[in-house]
Amino acid sequence: MATSLTTNDSPGTDTAGIPAWQEFGNALVQYHAVLRRLTGLPPNDMAGVFIGDAEIDRVVSELPGLDGPSTDQLEPIRQQLAPALESCRMEFHKALGYSEEPFYRIARNSGASSSELEVFAVIAAVELSPQLQRLVGYLQDNVSAHRIWLSTLNNLFPSPHPGIKAVSESAPLKRSHLLQVANDEPWSVCPVTLPQRVAWALENDDSLDPDLPISARVHTSPVENPGNERMAVITGSDREARLQTAFRQCQSRTFLVTSMPEDSAQWQAITREATITGMGIVLEVENHMPPAARFWIERAGHLVWAISAEHDPALDLLPELPWREFRVSTGEATNDDWERVLGVSPTGVHRLSHEQLRLVNLAYPAVGHDIDAAVRRLVTGKLDGLAIRVRPSRDWDSLILPPHQLRQARELVSRYRHKGTVYGEWGFKPVPSSGIVGLFSGQSGTGKTLTAEVIAADLNLDLYKVDLSSIVSKYIGETEKNLEAIFTAAGSESLVLFFDEADALFGKRSEVSDAHDRYANIEVAYLLQRLETYNGLVLLASNLQGNIDQAFLRRIHVAIDFTLPEKKQREAIWRISFAPQSPIDDLDFDFLASAFKLTGGTIHNAALTAAFMAAEACTKISMSNVALGVKREYEKMGRLIEKEEFGPYYEAISEQDDVRPGR
Repeated sequence: MATSLTTNDSPGTDTAGIPAWQEFGNALVQYHAVLRRLTGLPPNDMAGVFIGDAEIDRVVSELPGLDGPSTDQLEPIRQQLAPALESCRMEFHKALGYSEEPFYRIARNSGASSSELEVFAVIAAVELSPQLQRLVGYLQDNVSAHRIWLSTLNNLFPSPHPGIKAVSESAPLKRSHLLQVANDEPWSVCPVTLPQRVAWALENDDSLDPDLPISARVHTSPVENPGNERMAVITGSDREARLQTAFRQCQSRTFLVTSMPEDSAQWQAITREATITGMGIVLEVENHMPPAARFWIERAGHLVWAISAEHDPALDLLPELPWREFRVSTGEATNDDWERVLGVSPTGVHRLSHEQLRLVNLAYPAVGHDIDAAVRRLVTGKLDGLAIRVRPSRDWDSLILPPHQLRQARELVSRYRHKGTVYGEWGFKPVPSSGIVGLFSGQSGTGKTLTAEVIAADLNLDLYKVDLSSIVSKYIGETEKNLEAIFTAAGSESLVLFFDEADALFGKRSEVSDAHDRYANIEVAYLLQRLETYNGLVLLASNLQGNIDQAFLRRIHVAIDFTLPEKKQREAIWRISFAPQSPIDDLDFDFLASAFKLTGGTIHNAALTAAFMAAEACTKISMSNVALGVKREYEKMGRLIEKEEFGPYYEAISEQDDVRPGR
């Protein structure tokens, strides 16, 4: 029987365009099919369904490499076919060293020996060729057996060739998950299969493995000369900085960045994908490293690994492979980083980490290249249900405070705006953190919430008012969990976190008389600890400063005592409480400020009530309307209506209501 194998004209490819690995796989299966054909052994009875001799003659004759079977004696045929098979084998081994065809790149990445890769070539050739699959069915005497069994590998690759050992659990091809062995049949007839991702890769398709974790993404390193580390443990609070460190230190130019796999299928997929593409793997650890990670990383020691975690993984959970540790500082993104990522200079107010800068870049075009809006998007969505978002709309002109308190409020803005200079350029130590805490104390309506809104507006930040009803829980530990969720969601620091009625959370610790007291004190201690590690701006509001635990007071940077406004401030508040376009009728602001010693909030409510009364009567807002608005506020507070206090407007409100004089 003559052969028709030809010499390859290009690396790893013959004149017919068939890669050398596929030519070798074809030739080996044909070789054994011909020998079996010549033994004269018929297939088993398959209820009339089998592959006949005529069909085999036709298929073999159509495949490249052989002219068809001969009826000569078996040994002469073996000697005749062996040189052609050996020639294909030599071309295959030669191409392993230099061909850039997908099979050879994958083969080199796997770390398997050349003999083991022969097994890989045959399994892949059968997977891609329906003709070979018919021959495999003939060889295995089973019309439905399209894939090679373990026992068939023994026949195709007799000792001392690795043969079936190439697909054992410890073999590189198996540890790379380039080949799989079905385990639902008796061992001898377990088929060896090629995962679909590998088959697609052999066809030059670069789609990611569908079994990868949903978070998996491919990143190309911008570093021209990366390091030589094959395994690195990188820790620090800034995710993006950890990723950039992996790019600089690890021996790869492309990386598969993924969260921790959830099951064995995902672990297999990331190992297979990295082996196919030659990528390094950046494994991002959220909370702690599971024990399974050690097993899977050790199993894929041929790959480049980077473990990226905020905190140091426990040593007993790390794989027993050579590794180096890198600790990433939590420094802010520099001016150069801003220019490189966003193409703009930093604003001075927004101090972002590398990870925050990356996220802002995602939102920057979507919000019309408004840097303030893009920064605010860092936390929107995360704090929903935990805090009430207030979009600041009022400025300093809306805030009427005594000069001293007004200066203190501006000090808070100044501290936030310039903390980068003080803690960064000037080298002051941020002990215990660079966060800023302000305490607003005073009775309701004196301007605490308004001041918080004005401060947020000046800094171009959103104000998030913590909803205590969704935070405080009667169940032990739940309050701390809710608070942790708030501080974690607010981690971008590009917001103002406002705790109204803060004494409900930050109150004084008491003597421990029962379990309730003990856990209440634990909540306060937790809050103090969390407040000390938060780097953003936190504002606390309380009706009485004395209700706040002394430990919190030591952490306060600016404490503002909001008192009842004096006459001059009350008059100013009355004037700004009426909208500029509202129809007012010669209001006596001097009388209003002198007669009624009210808080700013109460004055605003009285003015609003007067406006609704005038609108109902289709008239301008008159003094009688305003006086009646004040009366309504007095009624809410349970105060007596004094004739002398309302002066000439007492009769006007008496005509509308049945008023009994207080004196």
